[in-house]
Amino acid sequence: MRLIGLTGSIGMGKTTTARLFAEEGLPVFDADAAVHALYGPDGEATGPIETAFPGTTGPDGVDRTRLSALLRDDPAGFEKLEAIVHPLVAEARLDFLAKARAQGQWGVILDIPLLFETGQADAFDTLVVVSAPEEVQRKRVLARPGMNRAKFDAILARQTPDVDKRARADFVIDTSRGIELARTQVRRVIAALRPAANGGTN
Repeated sequence: MRLIGLTGSIGMGKTTTARLFAEEGLPVFDADAAVHALYGPDGEATGPIETAFPGTTGPDGVDRTRLSALLRDDPAGFEKLEAIVHPLVAEARLDFLAKARAQGQWGVILDIPLLFETGQADAFDTLVVVSAPEEVQRKRVLARPGMNRAKFDAILARQTPDVDKRARADFVIDTSRGIELARTQVRRVIAALRPAANGGTN
């Protein structure tokens, strides 16, 4: 089964691209969705996060606003948070992969925002990077509620530069020209990979 890593910096259109792959029939593991579930009132990460960062959880689980504010004041806290969350996300991903193999899928998409930043690139057979020109990225991100230039710059500082991601990619999908052209690029990626998968790379 071919493992296809999908990634891209903030505002590049990765979530939409993951949906396009899913619409073409490829199972998609969404790391952000896995974290969201872990942060819920019954999520496995909620208790440990409250222990490590007192006052950052409530009846609805992890309060992301409180947690983000705390991490801004204590950048070293990111490592502590990742030590809690990453193993739980990895467990969820293993469950996803086991189900996909049992279903006989030829390939799967693993949507991982910080794929390069967390040193996971070598774990994949194929790397797909979602990209767009810098001005498009900036316009998209700054249009989000609660976003400003300072927050945007802080996020970018923690992410591998887009130019480096594109250089390491097997395929780059440009989302700046509309969803239908992005869909065409997704279909080209699948067409390029499916024959090799069907040739026996399970």
